Amino acid sequence: MLTHIHHINFIVRDLDASIERYQALLGVDGDAFLFDDLPARNVSIARIKLGQTWLVLVQPKSEQGIPAAHLRKHGEGLFLLSLACPDLDLEVHRLNSEQDMVFASPERKGLDDWRIQDIETSLFSDVQIQLTQVSKDQ
Repeated sequence: MLTHIHHINFIVRDLDASIERYQALLGVDGDAFLFDDLPARNVSIARIKLGQTWLVLVQPKSEQGIPAAHLRKHGEGLFLLSLACPDLDLEVHRLNSEQDMVFASPERKGLDDWRIQDIETSLFSDVQIQLTQVSKDQ
């Protein structure tokens, strides 16, 4: 069973300028954001938790990779919607058996030991959709 939106990623060209806009919108200062580089995805990110949901700003660090290709094709904006589940294996099995869902790649590790499973983007008009299971202590 899916429980909530775990995180929403917005692709941006300029992380610093985008942080300033989101700081103004959310009424927070820059210290409210956590910063990470994800070498495997070739991006830098800034994230902030709003309730149960992470809002993540993603800036490609080069012209290579899925995030950069998405930015070239669609421009800035919604890039990824991640849906939380308590048991990733059970959800993948359910979606495979009930919905004949196509998964884009093998399971991978995300930030903070999140278990991630990407769903094929062509099913959702190029928006990345994924399932996320967090570690038990989060």
